[in-house]
Amino acid sequence: MLTGFLSGIVATIVMTLTEIPSWKKWGLHGVFEWHENQILSRRFLNIQNRNKVHFKAVFFLHFLNGALAGMAYPFIISLFEFLNIGSIPVYLLGISYGFVLWMLTLVPIHKPITGLSPWNHPLGHLPVIASLGGHIVYGFILVIMYITIIHG
Repeated sequence: MLTGFLSGIVATIVMTLTEIPSWKKWGLHGVFEWHENQILSRRFLNIQNRNKVHFKAVFFLHFLNGALAGMAYPFIISLFEFLNIGSIPVYLLGISYGFVLWMLTLVPIHKPITGLSPWNHPLGHLPVIASLGGHIVYGFILVIMYITIIHG
């Protein structure tokens, strides 16, 4: 569990670095995860100022989600081993994990939380592609970290 947690934190750091150019170009609305976390943190903390980005809360939620997804990864690996589906390359499994996380945790909740559709976003299609890319990077780095820690 600690291995997954640490792997998730490192993968989230790298993912966050890939999201900075989107944030610089499009602002908070251009980084779907950060935008969602901003709105959620405003609701949870009853913050009235809608114009100020609450980076501490945004990144706390971002890293919490990344750590939790990292902790789930070893269980998913063990499920694949249990089902004898071990022939899938581990890197492909990590990239697929990032894609599935994106599909399950971002696509269905972005519009209900932010009011903006990922598919018909005011900034066009590039933010959704950037978001998908960030999640794929997350999954890839998660696998590298997991393997490094386990087999290091």
